Amino acid sequence: MYVICALYHFTRFSDPAAIKPALLELCLAHDVQGSLLLADEGINGTFAGPRAGIDAVLDHIKALPGCADLEWKEAHSDHPPFGKMKVRIKKEIVTMGQPNVDPKAHVGHYVEPEGWNALIQADDVVLIDTRNDYEVGIGTFEGAIDPKTETFGEFPAWWAQNKDRFHNKRVAMFCTGGIRCEKSTNFLIGEGVEDVYHLKGGILRYLEEMPAEDSTWQGECFVFDSRVSVGHGLKIGPHELCHGCRRPISPADTQNPAFEHGVSCHQCIDDTSDKDKMRFRERQKQIMLTRERRKNHQGSIAP
Repeated sequence: MYVICALYHFTRFSDPAAIKPALLELCLAHDVQGSLLLADEGINGTFAGPRAGIDAVLDHIKALPGCADLEWKEAHSDHPPFGKMKVRIKKEIVTMGQPNVDPKAHVGHYVEPEGWNALIQADDVVLIDTRNDYEVGIGTFEGAIDPKTETFGEFPAWWAQNKDRFHNKRVAMFCTGGIRCEKSTNFLIGEGVEDVYHLKGGILRYLEEMPAEDSTWQGECFVFDSRVSVGHGLKIGPHELCHGCRRPISPADTQNPAFEHGVSCHQCIDDTSDKDKMRFRERQKQIMLTRERRKNHQGSIAP
């Protein structure tokens, strides 16, 4: 059984690049795989491995400057969700492109999952999904506004064009694990919005703690690992990834004429060239050959 750990923490690292070597070496030594981002503003990532390895990595991160109160979320899988370990240096641990946004200074009011339904059903509250369009496409909260952004960096421009719609409203926002809302709530406060709220722990904590019969969540939640999507109780959903565009597709989507395994789906069939598709087909062929060789090797009988 593999432990999947998701975390983010805003703090000030004076030299993120100096943190990388020891962190990567520790992950590799403990068979931990996944992705961690380091920036001046903190750390963000999802990784998986054996229990002892995850604990070792968490202890290491908690010992970094300003990370003693680190929080994280865990899930489990019976197969490795990632193929390798990456520790990367970035300008931001979640890219918004707003240099004046500082979650360490001020954020919106946190709302626990048990209080979320009452808040978002209030007449004076507008509910905004801060995730990307392909994430919203497979699930969101009832009544949520979809900004239809392709990246989080588009959110400030969307707000500028739509903010007059929400005059005299309280604003509630949510995202997968909470990190985007740390920035989006700080951004809105800077824009003069007085009453801003966000779901503590994000959708994942809500789905983990809220009984399905009491939930206002509709559909599945996209996650950035091999599970692809999860539902209530963090049960693995039915989606898989299109390896042409890395977007989630449902079982019904695989019946669409535009779907070709490892090559394209209805969301990207017109976005890639014939040359791209030939390259994707060759990649998929090599993947299948590798799997077949492993299967034959594991199933062979020694003379």
